Amino acid sequence: MQEAGASLAGGHSVDDLEPKYGLAVTGVVHPDKVLTNCNARPGDALVLTKLLGTGVLFNACRSKKLPYRDLEPILPKVAELNKTAIETALAFEVHSCTDITGFGLLGHTLEMARGSKVRVELSYGRLPVHPYVLDMYRRGETTGSNKANRKMAEGWWKKDLQLKREEEELLFDPQTSGGLLLSVPASQAGDLVQKLKQAGVQDAVVIGEVAATEEPGITVI
Repeated sequence: MQEAGASLAGGHSVDDLEPKYGLAVTGVVHPDKVLTNCNARPGDALVLTKLLGTGVLFNACRSKKLPYRDLEPILPKVAELNKTAIETALAFEVHSCTDITGFGLLGHTLEMARGSKVRVELSYGRLPVHPYVLDMYRRGETTGSNKANRKMAEGWWKKDLQLKREEEELLFDPQTSGGLLLSVPASQAGDLVQKLKQAGVQDAVVIGEVAATEEPGITVI
């Protein structure tokens, strides 16, 4: 909270089997500076700022499939704020933005595609993934949200390549403290990724493109 420049005011507690820490964030923004998830434009490129797969990794650690010593090195990346990423991106022409959290990559990207009335082409081979993620899915680990996330996207996405079961599950993995998905003109995407990396957002990468369509949705290529 200190890093974000926020103050904690009030609160309450709950007695549970595991610790929880949740916040409701309030603030003020100029109406002309609001970034929505429904203004992606044909010709844009999509930049993702964090690795994927935290959902299954945390569950695998709980079920003892993944030793904590293997999970621990990724925690600093998970804990990173999106502050640097968005502040860097605002120097560019950001048309649309969303965070990738509980609905997974496909769910949040689908919200952007439907809201913007466009078709998003996601390049599966470009997706940045934490270590051990696919192995955990291969070993039968999953999350409580994968099935619901898949059902939510049903009928709105298709794939133009063969994916193994564990590879497909990655698309629906719910993220804890996930990164941002930024829709910017394709001509600016390379410079944006470079600036993000220079600012310390080392995992930023272009993962897809936006195309005009009469049928909004997602194509995984």
